[in-house]
Order: sequence, then C-alpha cells, then structure tokens
Amino acid sequence: MSTRLIALAFLLAGFVVCPAFAAPAFRQVTVAATGDLPPFEVSLWYPTGSTAAPTILGETPAFFGLPVIRDAAPAPGPHPLVLLSHGYGGSWRNLAWLAGTLAAKGYVVAAPDHPGTTTFDMQPPDTVALWRRPGDISRALDVLLAQPALTGGIAPGRIAAIGHSLGGWTVMELAGARFDADVVTKNCLPVFGAIYCKTFAAMGVGRDAAAVAALEADLSDSRIKAIITLDLGPGRGLTPESLAAIAVPVLVLGASQDVEQDTAEKASIAATNKDSVYLAEHLPQQMTQFSLVPGTLHFSFMQLCKPGAAALIEEEAPGESIVCRDVVGADRDAIHRRVGDTILSFLTGAI
Repeated sequence: MSTRLIALAFLLAGFVVCPAFAAPAFRQVTVAATGDLPPFEVSLWYPTGSTAAPTILGETPAFFGLPVIRDAAPAPGPHPLVLLSHGYGGSWRNLAWLAGTLAAKGYVVAAPDHPGTTTFDMQPPDTVALWRRPGDISRALDVLLAQPALTGGIAPGRIAAIGHSLGGWTVMELAGARFDADVVTKNCLPVFGAIYCKTFAAMGVGRDAAAVAALEADLSDSRIKAIITLDLGPGRGLTPESLAAIAVPVLVLGASQDVEQDTAEKASIAATNKDSVYLAEHLPQQMTQFSLVPGTLHFSFMQLCKPGAAALIEEEAPGESIVCRDVVGADRDAIHRRVGDTILSFLTGAI
C-alpha cells in the first residue's frame, strides 16, 4: 500500500504553459455528496481535437509533469473508459503518467481521490470507511455515464478499472472479490506480519462488527468488464472462493522485488508481491494474465521522479524518498513504457 506522502507545499501539482503539440484533454469534476457519502474530486483525461497550447500537469521540484489541454472540448465518442484507483495516502497524480498513455490511445480515464484515504484527506482509524472505496469508483462511473458532454460519451460495454496498491484491492472488490476482514484481523501477525497489521489498524479494519460486516459485503459493479492490479495489497485478505468466481479478465502485475523490511518499517508501508502471486494462484487461469515486472519495486508504478528528487524529498519528509526507488540499475521511464504497452495490449483484447 502506498505510504502517506507528498503532502508538502513544494510537491503540489501545478500547471505551466509549454509549446503546442498534440496532448489529451484534462478536466476535474466533483461528484456530489449523497446521503452520508462525502463529495470527492475526479480527474479526467480524454481525447480531444483541440490544437490549443498544452500546459504541464503536475510539474513539481520532485516530479515530472505531463502535457494536457485544460478543459478542451472532447472528441466525439463513444470512448472506452478506464477508472483509476490510487493507493492508501495517494492521489490521482500517482498514475497520471498511465492516464496520459491511455488517453493518447483514445481512452477516457477517470481517477477519483478517495475520501478518507487520499493524500490531503486522511481520516483517523475510528472514522475511515475503507469499504466505500469501491463505491467511489461506482459513483464516478454514474456521473460519467449520465453526463456524456464531459467526455464525448462512454461505450457502456468497454469499461475497465486499474488500481495500484490499495487501489488494486479496490478494483478487485469491484470485480466481485470478497474480503474476509474477520479472519484477517484474528490472524494478522502470523499471516501478514507487523507492518500489514499496523496498516490495517490505520485503515480501521476490524475495529468493530459493523466495519467487519461492511468490508465483507458484496461491493461489485457489473458494469466493469476488465480489471488490472499494480502490486496490489492486501490481496491475501480476499477469499479464494470469491477470486475463483470472478468472471471478467484480470491482468495482475506485481513488483519484481519487495521493498526491504527496514525501509518499509521506516516508511510504514505494507507491500509485498505475495499478494499478486496469491491472486494469480486463485483467479480463473483462463481469464488471468500475470507477471512480476522486471526492475520494479512497489512505487515503480507511480510518477517519474526528477534527478535529485529522492534527496529533496528526504530532506522535507524523512523516510518518504522510497517513492523514487526502483531496483538498482532499472529505469522508471522504461518500466512505464513496458507496463503501458502491456496494459494497452490487455485492454485491446479485454474490452
């Protein structure tokens, strides 16, 4: 799961003008509150015919940005849709590179900031409602289908969901996987280890009977026709029976190496590729593709770091520079190209 990170003023996303060239459009919309469900922001990338000058999205002293055209008119659809779910303590910025890659190939991409578990909205364990994460994706989907003017229109049968870290757990729940919160809580230390247990406690897992029941409920959305996980966690909390019953194609991509234990403890990260292996073992084989991506650690699936970013981040937030680490000798830009190509190939056959 992603560490709580980048909540520093010098790391906030910004926009700067860049020379004009083809780029996807970008806008942000608000999903309104419904009953006791809070509002949240959704970032959208979508195809456009606009030739307006792009701006750079998310450029900071630590991270590279990407060219987009703000609020441009969408190209006529219907378009395939990919919904992105960030990790614990993350945000839409973490997978913006992937959103740009997909939008350049004609996809609409929607990335909500999950209330209570996003960078600038982290709730305490006694109030966080982890089970609402899949519902955030479904609520965002409701808005996009109801308002085609935002995107040029969505093809209802061509909808996929991608999640990194806790976002991977989120999208698996949307596919019909069921989480055994009671067993996870009772057997946490021997099965998962201290780091996972600490993270579960921070997310309110098993805090009371109501939370357990809510996490164990059916949170699926039949409108989503394909799933991709990027080094997900906590996959081993999903029941084998529910995984075996999933009826949509799933691409499972895991990190080739786990983060070192001492570093993980320092950064309070619970992440292991055992979760991805577990998924691959229990999902229907004929519907599943699986690989551990060479050169990757847990955060290799996130945005590109600038030279010197690790030192800059470490100075401001000790322990957080781990977000810029990959396997020694690996190049994150090359990793992104490989992952992007793999995802595009999978989606072409899946939706």
